[in-house]
Amino acid sequence: MFTGIVEEIGVIKAIDKGAKSARLTICGDVVTKDAHVGDSIAVNGICFTVTSLNGNCFTADVMAETMRRTSLSMLAPKSKVNLERAMALNGRFGGHIVSGHIDGTGTVSKFEREDNAVWVTIDTTADILKYIIEKGSIAIDGVSLTVAYVDSKCFKVSIIPHTAAETTLLTRKQGDIVNLENDIIGKYVEKLMKYGGDGNGEKPSGLSEAFLMENGFM
Repeated sequence: MFTGIVEEIGVIKAIDKGAKSARLTICGDVVTKDAHVGDSIAVNGICFTVTSLNGNCFTADVMAETMRRTSLSMLAPKSKVNLERAMALNGRFGGHIVSGHIDGTGTVSKFEREDNAVWVTIDTTADILKYIIEKGSIAIDGVSLTVAYVDSKCFKVSIIPHTAAETTLLTRKQGDIVNLENDIIGKYVEKLMKYGGDGNGEKPSGLSEAFLMENGFM
């Protein structure tokens, strides 16, 4: 589990590609200083298991499903990536609940400066947009951000100078692909609204807006 608060910008040292999978070697001083084999580290928002350590570099195996669902195929040696270690329970929860399980990708379509901040517009699919709400949370390449605008084709976030300096977001260009993870709460609520509870798949559960209002939840 992660918070979407990026700890450092790391660098891809090597990518060893298989037929559909890959093995990454990534270097970062902060995330490796207390890392162990088996630990979880988020790379551009993707949760990876550390398979080996060598100095300030670690390796991770990438399955075919991860290659299909993320922007990893766009990376190359020397690419910069956002890195975050798994959340420590004795620390402050500065972002939002981020699982490191990417829902899909989006395309950077526009940058607009407004005083000290930069608006970034991301185009994505209806399957992603249905979980995005204005003032809700979204993880873009592992960065926890607040949604400032959303419509049927895109959403926008505003990047402050600190986020720009500590992440790779403003090094992207128009047309670049980014990893997206929706707020997990909406996905669970949708599932529970549909699930009948008998183990035979999805069907109306009887939980409705009217039911919630009648029982004082709305």
